[in-house]
Amino acid sequence: MPVRPSPVGYRPTPTSSAGAAEVSGRTAEGRRVAALLGNGGYAQRVAVPTAILIPVPDEVDDDQAAAILLQGLTAVALVERCARIEAGETIVVEAAAGGTGTLAVQLAKRAGARVIGLASSEEKRAVAAELGADATVDSRAADLGAAIREANGGERVDAVLHMSGGESFDSEMGVLAPLGRMVVFGIASREQREVSTAALLRGSKTVVGFWLAHLLARPDLVAPMIAELMSAVARGELTATIGGVYPLSEAARAHQDLIARRSTGKLLLDPSR
Repeated sequence: MPVRPSPVGYRPTPTSSAGAAEVSGRTAEGRRVAALLGNGGYAQRVAVPTAILIPVPDEVDDDQAAAILLQGLTAVALVERCARIEAGETIVVEAAAGGTGTLAVQLAKRAGARVIGLASSEEKRAVAAELGADATVDSRAADLGAAIREANGGERVDAVLHMSGGESFDSEMGVLAPLGRMVVFGIASREQREVSTAALLRGSKTVVGFWLAHLLARPDLVAPMIAELMSAVARGELTATIGGVYPLSEAARAHQDLIARRSTGKLLLDPSR
């Protein structure tokens, strides 16, 4: 059955794809729902199969419902499934003020980990600290590895959530402790790296790749993750950081702000504005 959300409270979110993938709003019957779309969310109304509608709890507002889905699933998969972070361990979160990073910081803290957030400006590092990061590091530090170890009392770290590529990968691999896990979920610099199997063996290190598309192909995994995300937001244990809400007519400006790295958290579009 097609769903036609009301423009009021409807929040499609800008992404780097051709069309928005996350929306929240109301059905014709007035039910509050959210959905993950392949594309086409940059609209006042969307048609969504009933089977993929996600009920939104009363305690979760429309902005949070739209903002928590893709980045929330990514953050849960990175922290819990890939990094397997445990209480007492230390994890480094790249882009800690971004949509995924802000959620990963909170999830790692909820798991009892020590969190070191990487970000490129004082303002963004402050965002990570406010969300619970125990320490923050300038992601553009001349010696990133040394800066991370200094932030961790001179010790190596147990896990890294990595998305930048290039020299940062080398630096972060160098500060992984034995049995440490490097989780790669992006190559923003487009500078790829090769990993020595001998280095992995000698350091008892793990390198894990993660692409959200493979998770989305597993409804059996996605459904309970989304349910837990919504419940955590409803309980006040998790918050999607909203970096800005733009009128739908200003979608281009939202993308420009993303590309220029002027934003923090998640950006939303509101067709009613």
